[in-house]
Amino acid sequence: MTTPRCFIVRHGETEWSLSGKHTGTSDIPLTKNGEKRVRATGKALVGDDRLIVPRQLVHIYVSPRHRAQRTVELLDLGCHDPYPWQQKASSSSSSTDDGPSTATSTSTSTSALQRPALQRNNSQSTNTITTTTTTKNKTDARVTIDPRIAEWDYGEYEGITSAEIRKRRTESGLGSWDIWRDGCPGGESPEDIIERVDSLIADIRENYHAPVIGKPKPKNSSEKKNAPSGDVMVVGHGHILRAFAIRWIGRPLTETSLIMEAGGVGTLSYEHHNIEEPAILLGGGFVVGEDKVEIERAEKEEKEEK
Repeated sequence: MTTPRCFIVRHGETEWSLSGKHTGTSDIPLTKNGEKRVRATGKALVGDDRLIVPRQLVHIYVSPRHRAQRTVELLDLGCHDPYPWQQKASSSSSSTDDGPSTATSTSTSTSALQRPALQRNNSQSTNTITTTTTTKNKTDARVTIDPRIAEWDYGEYEGITSAEIRKRRTESGLGSWDIWRDGCPGGESPEDIIERVDSLIADIRENYHAPVIGKPKPKNSSEKKNAPSGDVMVVGHGHILRAFAIRWIGRPLTETSLIMEAGGVGTLSYEHHNIEEPAILLGGGFVVGEDKVEIERAEKEEKEEK
């Protein structure tokens, strides 16, 4: 039976993620090494015989931040239409990318998300208008920019490390700091984060997962080609994706004990083909190339014998 998945992807390495600085509204570009590693991730995990099968994707949600959008480009998913941010660039729009694109119908009441991002690195942004590719990957997934997956607004803690935050709080006579409990002064609270990630999760389940979960898998290649799997991808940032993952299974943010490296990929799904049993997939077995064909053939023969 079909069990749809939600892939969460953190953007590649930036100078600030490398140094541990909190990067919320600031639009810091990927480093060269960050771009190289995301390309490598795409080659390893994206393909018809890989973890992420592009033709099975139905929707890709992307943060308004350029570092997340560049990550989508480098994964080489095979989108046949220009990305929303490329359409904006080519039309020389003067609007900021901090709100949803014209292709997205989502909205949020969190005022922090309406704040303009800091000026992005101009040389970095002009390099990503064209993405001519010879990839064999192809997807019909709709790509939308969604502010609900923008990084936590760190407010007064923007651009500083956790060690600096602790030092400031000690000097000010404040207690210990836990972002999952306390949020950020001048930025977002945990309740703000819960509001927006819960909204996105509800949309994914209602629009893409509920219609396909538990249904029989297609039996032949022609059926597989036309049958939607309901897989979704969410491309964002470290804190917001960890919040997204813990809320996926309905737990409070204070129970978050998850790590997600820059450029990392995680998988969320369901137990027992049941949308009422959301789960974090810690690891899955998959095979590639000729081995995959041979295993599928053996599985088919085994079923026929039964």
